Amino acid sequence: MALDDIYRAELARREHENMIAAESMLASFSETSFVERADGVALIAAGLPVSSLNQVVIENDAASPQGVAAAVALLRERKLPFVVTLRSGADDRFVPSMTRLGLMPMTKEPWPPGMALSPISAELAPMPHGYEVIQVRDVDALEDHVRTIAAGFEMQDSLARALLGSVALERDDAAFYTGYANREPVATGVGFRTERTIGIYNVSTTPSARRHGYGEAMTRRIAHDGARAGCDLAVLQPSRKGFPMYGRIGYRTVVHYVTYGEPALTD
Repeated sequence: MALDDIYRAELARREHENMIAAESMLASFSETSFVERADGVALIAAGLPVSSLNQVVIENDAASPQGVAAAVALLRERKLPFVVTLRSGADDRFVPSMTRLGLMPMTKEPWPPGMALSPISAELAPMPHGYEVIQVRDVDALEDHVRTIAAGFEMQDSLARALLGSVALERDDAAFYTGYANREPVATGVGFRTERTIGIYNVSTTPSARRHGYGEAMTRRIAHDGARAGCDLAVLQPSRKGFPMYGRIGYRTVVHYVTYGEPALTD
């Protein structure tokens, strides 16, 4: 294997490790959550009626088709919408299992990509005029974060509240951020650390505040804070709209994910 391939594989490993740990952490804030990580299979469920919030992920080489099938059976028993997330290439041995389980790819091409940035710039780029990013440190600030993430992802306020409680403030490996434009909350983001990797999640901007660079500034701030905490790698999984921006600021795709779901949920 060429040196570049070895380096890329290591970045992909760290991206995947961070993603599973972060998704497990975020799901655990829901009162209806159940997270099980055993025998190479991670079942990460917020227990809420949104398929992307309940997923089965291959964690490592110990995973077996039987383990994946058992996790899927549990989600079906609880009547929860769900997805199975596979890495293109690394998890191809599970593709036949998807057919046997009656699951289909949810997109015509692998999506989303896992992206990585290394090294992380030591300099924090200037913020857009009138914009500042504040780390959430108390319940009042968390309220702004919850309302803004609901607006940014265009989800029901009740769902956002089910996903985020004050317990989020008790994590020392996670930081929650709200971006303010002219003192109005308009953007959110979450940073989650695993060893020397900072993962960037839940970057959102309210509809009326888009196209002002607020999401990019949020991403840069989270990566910068991660670097200050000793991280040398930033990772994320972009939205389709955000993908070009992340490439422009230096993130590169190191892994492609393929999500499988019940036929009624697929394209």
